[in-house]
Amino acid sequence: MGFLNNTTVTVDAILTKKGRELLAQGTEAFNITKFALSDDEVDYNLFDVTHPNGSDSFGKVIENMPLLEAIPDENHVMRYKLITLPKSTIKMPIVSVSIDSITFNASEGVNQPARLVTATTANVTDSSYTFILHDQSVCSITVSEGAGSGVGATTPFFLGEDDAPNSKTVVATSVNINVGAPVNNVKATQLTIIGNDTGATKSITITNNVTVASLTTR
Repeated sequence: MGFLNNTTVTVDAILTKKGRELLAQGTEAFNITKFALSDDEVDYNLFDVTHPNGSDSFGKVIENMPLLEAIPDENHVMRYKLITLPKSTIKMPIVSVSIDSITFNASEGVNQPARLVTATTANVTDSSYTFILHDQSVCSITVSEGAGSGVGATTPFFLGEDDAPNSKTVVATSVNINVGAPVNNVKATQLTIIGNDTGATKSITITNNVTVASLTTR
């Protein structure tokens, strides 16, 4: 959801299919228990410490920026969630991943080696990570090292209605991504990594080119 403008408290919200079902049952069934905030539309490069009107005007351009309306595509919203860090924090946590993207080539078939994905956090330490594979029909995910279970990310992450039923979430410090079964057509999905202590996130794209047709023509 998003605020229509920055002068009123009117909110534009788009409900999921499940949300509409609960709303139809009445106000007792429709009960919001969790939410997340983000600042996707804010460009902090516009914070001008040289403004001639002084410190009260440093962020004037940012404050006057139009705010985003609700967008139903989870790939383009809530990408920069607001998080709470200790007061002593002087640098933002940044999650780095050992591999930028994963592609399973058709020529290697289904027996190619697993891809190891390891996460680390700069500036602040994360004891473990929540790995969310959006679509298990593209590939499979297993714990390589780390917790394997336990408390996951404290920062909410919401999957769309299409991804949620096919997703898988594990808690670990590193995971193995396997090609799994061949797909009917070339498919891609996202692997989202969230630091369980800091809430910092990182996503990589996984593409499976191992199709049924590519195996039959080998």
